[in-house]
Amino acid sequence: MRVRSFKLDESGLTRFFGPLEAKVMDILWASSGELTIREVQQVLEQEKLTNFNTVMTVMNRLVEKGVLQKRTEGRSSLFRPVQSRVEFLNKQSKEMTNELMDEFGNVVVSHMLDALEEADDDLVAKLEHKIQQLKKGL
Repeated sequence: MRVRSFKLDESGLTRFFGPLEAKVMDILWASSGELTIREVQQVLEQEKLTNFNTVMTVMNRLVEKGVLQKRTEGRSSLFRPVQSRVEFLNKQSKEMTNELMDEFGNVVVSHMLDALEEADDDLVAKLEHKIQQLKKGL
């Protein structure tokens, strides 16, 4: 999935998805396997969020976006995420970083370095290690 819009004023998964899409993805990522629309809707119903048809529409749109896989078993449709949550976030952050670098180059690097002032020591050490690896590769 390629995120078409990134919402700076949101947080968590709602930066990539609508609020209901984010809740559906959370439910599916938390499950150990495939879930039906009804199973997802029942979790959402506990929070008094939505009805079956709305959940079905959202889940089918997530399939169209390439985030969920759908298979039919009997009369039921079973859904599962294409990637784990970690894989999804890793891929999205990498794509965004590459796009920012392509478009804004040195400005992005400068802002990332400024952000390191607030980063923990482990993150700075990982960055230093990565820079050393890159230098050796040159």
